[in-house]
Amino acid sequence: MALLWGGLSLSAIGDQLYAVALTWIAVGVLGPNAGYLSALQAFIGLLAVLFIGIWADRWEQLRSMIAADLVSAAVLLGVVAVALVSHGPGVMGLVCAIVVLALGQAVFRPALQLVLPSVVADTGLLPAANGLLDATGRIARLLGPGLVALLVSALPVIHFLTLDAFTFLASATALSLIRRRQPARPHPSGRIVPGSVWRGIVRGYRATSGHALLGYYLAVSGPLNGAWYAVFYLCLPLMITSAGLGSSGGRAGLGSYGLVLAAYGCGNLAATVFLGGRTLPARPQFQMLAGNIQCGCGILLLAAANLLPAEWRLTGFAVASVITAVGGPMQDIPTAVLRQTRLAQADRAAAMRAYMAMVGLGILVAMLLIPTAITVFGMTRVIVGCGAVYLCVAAIGLARFAGWREAQAVEPAAVTS
Repeated sequence: MALLWGGLSLSAIGDQLYAVALTWIAVGVLGPNAGYLSALQAFIGLLAVLFIGIWADRWEQLRSMIAADLVSAAVLLGVVAVALVSHGPGVMGLVCAIVVLALGQAVFRPALQLVLPSVVADTGLLPAANGLLDATGRIARLLGPGLVALLVSALPVIHFLTLDAFTFLASATALSLIRRRQPARPHPSGRIVPGSVWRGIVRGYRATSGHALLGYYLAVSGPLNGAWYAVFYLCLPLMITSAGLGSSGGRAGLGSYGLVLAAYGCGNLAATVFLGGRTLPARPQFQMLAGNIQCGCGILLLAAANLLPAEWRLTGFAVASVITAVGGPMQDIPTAVLRQTRLAQADRAAAMRAYMAMVGLGILVAMLLIPTAITVFGMTRVIVGCGAVYLCVAAIGLARFAGWREAQAVEPAAVTS
């Protein structure tokens, strides 16, 4: 567990460096049209989930994760090398990095769902283990953007991708040590049935939909993640530029963007520390829906901060980001625990892949629509609409699950195709 946590923590910080730097580079090169690069990333991730998933479930999970890390590191270093030779990042280099890292995540994340329960033998410790890894991701959202703000004056923007490549190598090393200490385990007893491209995804949908609350959050994961991604990875950097906090693509603006995302990481971390050590509530839907309300209100405050005088906007963006961030762990930690304890072991990777497909589809649709929506309706109205998505999900969920109680579950049977 220490090795797994160590590797994933470095990789998570690197991923945040990559996300912040790549977003800022793309906004500097393409402006609002940078949303289409995010749409491409979501599209590639969706294709990868669909076309790689049914084969990846049959590979050894640790070996798959190591391969994904190594390939991602190699491609990032290649993109950096090309950018240094050509004196600047080009659109093709950004596209190459986006495509390969999206493919790697489609392999890595579902495999982690199977590796974690095998490392934590006592299922009673899974909430704490998920809280630890979730907290690591939240800490990375603080440290990654914070490092960007700290190092931006001394380090060229492109070399944040270099740092990310080295974190991938560190993660691969940790996973290799785990694999050496822990021999490969046999596949779960529920057999993964090969077949059409869609069968593996349908398996995950069927398994998740058998649990009412997980099924609901699978259905709404696309709109929620699409709205969140549009706000923080397109609207926010554009607002920072329009507020005069730094030129588009410049270092000063990147520092401001990093500070706001670091504030988001602070809120994430505080909520995760509080929730990670708590047992799963008897009626987790109320915590999860309250998290959606928290996120929706925070996004509305972000829209309001864009109307403040220019000298106050950075502070307003940071405060609104902290408030939004608190809502994330309120939903994410119970969802992870329910997925790992209420679904059959043979279905967990497929369920995670179905979730990733919905998230990818939601981000794809959002990032295809948002650039035009910004032009037609303006930035503030678009952000208000994204906040309304969260509040609508919470309202529908409260109407549906107010009286819901989870039946006492026995070990579920695997879904067969």
